[in-house]
Amino acid sequence: MPTNWVPQLTADGSFTFFSEEFSEAFHSRQGAKAEAFQKFAHATNLVMQATQATVRLLDVCYGLGYNTAAALEVIWAVNPNCRVEWVGLELDATVPPAAIAPPFLESWSIPVQAALQAIAQQHHQHTSTLQAQLLIGDARQTIQSLAQIGFQADAIFFDPFSPQRCPQLWTVEFFSWVAQCLAPTGILATYSRSAAVRAAMQIAGLQVGTIPLGERHLPHEWAQGTVASFDGRSLHPLTPMEQEHLQTRAAIPFRDPTLSDTAAVIHARHQQEQRISKRESTSSWRRRWGIE
Repeated sequence: MPTNWVPQLTADGSFTFFSEEFSEAFHSRQGAKAEAFQKFAHATNLVMQATQATVRLLDVCYGLGYNTAAALEVIWAVNPNCRVEWVGLELDATVPPAAIAPPFLESWSIPVQAALQAIAQQHHQHTSTLQAQLLIGDARQTIQSLAQIGFQADAIFFDPFSPQRCPQLWTVEFFSWVAQCLAPTGILATYSRSAAVRAAMQIAGLQVGTIPLGERHLPHEWAQGTVASFDGRSLHPLTPMEQEHLQTRAAIPFRDPTLSDTAAVIHARHQQEQRISKRESTSSWRRRWGIE
């Protein structure tokens, strides 16, 4: 295992890594495994999707594989014969192999353990119930090759590092490519509740909804994340507070016209757009809604 990938315990007993490059953990400290089920597998309605003969999944920023593992557990619990066609995008090829060492795999079922091992070691798996391919590289490029072959997912797990740490993968332009890989009835889910992220999704042609808070949450939180689809019909609607958030300066999206800018360039462009905006300030919105 690379020395920089040291398992770190989260509150639900599962483990994560901390990225020195992005100065951020891969998962919520409140529970890496719980997050995978709540914000991704359940938020994309996989229990219903699993009744189909085939389910197509796209995992943007595969990382340790938790979101994919949770999805496979949910799907095969409902329908053990469901064929899953899966594509994952990942920048750092050292992360998946590090995440199949003890103690990471122990809590998953044997079929899911086998899938994670094959994905990490060979970058693919071909069985009667799983056709998987892991694409290594900058997701801004790999998503384009995926869209060009016509891959469309029933569920997209959108899990990059945060917009502040990795704005490259939260731009209007990147979401436009991701949307091309979402099936007409598919659902995209992400942990982010950022207005800039939601606005970028809308500009890319998606309708957005919220992932409501669970029983346990921090005082400043108002949602667990965001879901998006083309018709919006199966999504939990935004609250009035969240709708107003989309009218503030916070909702000015990140942009990366050539899909090649650095984080610093994207942030500078974003800050300039916010400075000249006539929209309501985010601080004013926070005061009106009593958000800490």
